[in-house]
Amino acid sequence: VGSWPDSVVAQCRSSLHRAPLDSKPSKCDNAMAKLGRLLIKLGKSVSTLVYCAIRKAGILPSLEDLLFYSIAEGQERIPAHKFITALKATGLRTGDPRLKECMDMLKVTLKSTSDGVMLDRHLFKKCVQSNIVLLTQAFRKKFVIPDFQPFASHIDTLYEKARKLSGGLVADYIPQLAKFSPDLWAVSLCTVDGQRHTVGDTKVPFCLQSCVKPLKYAIAVHDHGTEYVHQFIGKEPSGLRFNKLFLNEDGKDYNHQLQHDCSLLQSENGFSICLKFDHNVLNFLKKMAGNEYVGFSNATFQSERESGDRNFAIGYYLKEKKCFPTGTDMTAVLDLYFQLCSIEVTCESASVMAATLANGGFCPITGERVLSPEAVRDTLSLMHSCGMYDFSGQFAFHVGLPAKSGVAGGILLVVPNVMGIMCWAPSLDKLGNSVRGIQFCLRFCPPSDHNNLFLFHKGSFLSFQVKSVINLLFAAYTGDVSALRRFALSSVDMEQQDYDSRTALHIAAAEGHTEVVRFLLEACKVNPGPKDRWGNTPIDEATHFGHHEVLALLQEYYSKYNPLVKAGADKESTEKHLDGMLER
Repeated sequence: VGSWPDSVVAQCRSSLHRAPLDSKPSKCDNAMAKLGRLLIKLGKSVSTLVYCAIRKAGILPSLEDLLFYSIAEGQERIPAHKFITALKATGLRTGDPRLKECMDMLKVTLKSTSDGVMLDRHLFKKCVQSNIVLLTQAFRKKFVIPDFQPFASHIDTLYEKARKLSGGLVADYIPQLAKFSPDLWAVSLCTVDGQRHTVGDTKVPFCLQSCVKPLKYAIAVHDHGTEYVHQFIGKEPSGLRFNKLFLNEDGKDYNHQLQHDCSLLQSENGFSICLKFDHNVLNFLKKMAGNEYVGFSNATFQSERESGDRNFAIGYYLKEKKCFPTGTDMTAVLDLYFQLCSIEVTCESASVMAATLANGGFCPITGERVLSPEAVRDTLSLMHSCGMYDFSGQFAFHVGLPAKSGVAGGILLVVPNVMGIMCWAPSLDKLGNSVRGIQFCLRFCPPSDHNNLFLFHKGSFLSFQVKSVINLLFAAYTGDVSALRRFALSSVDMEQQDYDSRTALHIAAAEGHTEVVRFLLEACKVNPGPKDRWGNTPIDEATHFGHHEVLALLQEYYSKYNPLVKAGADKESTEKHLDGMLER
């Protein structure tokens, strides 16, 4: 505490000592409410230290209590809608799968109250305790977009500017696409923390068309590995129209974004094409979308088939050049290609798919590992270099983010480690990209914004302090393995120490979080025996607090730990261990 500003110490003392816990509830609640507001105002670093000190001293019972006091603002009860409104202001939705237990309990609890509206501290605690880690992160503004409402307003402004644009034509070479109104326009985003914002016609289903290409490429690499997949396709932009009959000098398709990419879609493992489509591709896409809407337009599929002469020509050309794997049924592969282009999504579900790519292959709203790190890395690389047809170079130069467009009017935009966005407007420019979508992306990342690159470095809306030791230690303190996974994937030093030389492993061992300790030891390969400034190791912490399972785990790894071997370990081996652990 000695290193904190005097004003901070004074405020903390004033809040904590205003009323002892055995005084009248109203005075106690008022003091705790002021403390809760103070901690939020002080920011992440100081508030985390203050809270941990208070918690250890036994003054503040739990995270649930602190959350209640910060919302109640001195009142003994709060209306349920106030909690819901505050929750939505963080960017989370009440329908978020991660909050299901909380929302279900809230409904049950409200039915049991006399007025069906108000919650006291004990009822509130009962509702939120199953999801307290996520809720604490949200209300402490620890998400990747801490101030979500100003950011959402900024997105709305960009949306309105793009909505005023006219020009472009709806694609009509596939008859089913020509039926969409040129006035439709929607933007939806999902961050890696599951924050959501939508504006416009975001619930109208439309077909992915070419936006499906990076997704099925990711599935192919996930299933078969990069080396196998690139036996059949290259990695370079072609500089040619997407449906041009042309191969590179090695006799391969240039990249997976071209129409030739049907060479990836061979029938494997004895599945028929229909079964492969249903059980493999659709299953993957639904997982990427967090089980939100992913459908199929049979009308578009038939329309694609009937107007697919060019695709059949490309197929026979590739067959002649022996581009397909041995034994491939070319006509069945084309059917699968048409089926993939006919997959339906909404802007909302597609934004979750993009966010899964942004989140290293983990779906943000389910926490499930869907794609391998290798598949995500290679997919984003090719999206960045050749995802926007003949506008790819310009887009990479002016926007600088991985993206893929489709002739249905969609643009799938990925901001790695931050968010995924889907823009949709059927009117296309002469290169086949959405007119409104392109303008939205250009304004989202303006070329003049050199100091606030992509609005994400030093921007007023976003904060990249996730690599700080405070956030790392707080994740270990609360048992938040998901946050630790993100830090590890972002190359954060998982062994960094605070001013007392304590590491995340010290904290997790003291709190008895077995899964956190296991993740740090197995996946991150941290030193199992670091000493803090008092000479205590994680083993000492586990022993002192009686966490026997953690103690056994630490002793097992300590007996096998060799710092010399660790220092010279092969990087790929470490990454392999990390990837394997992340899949659990």
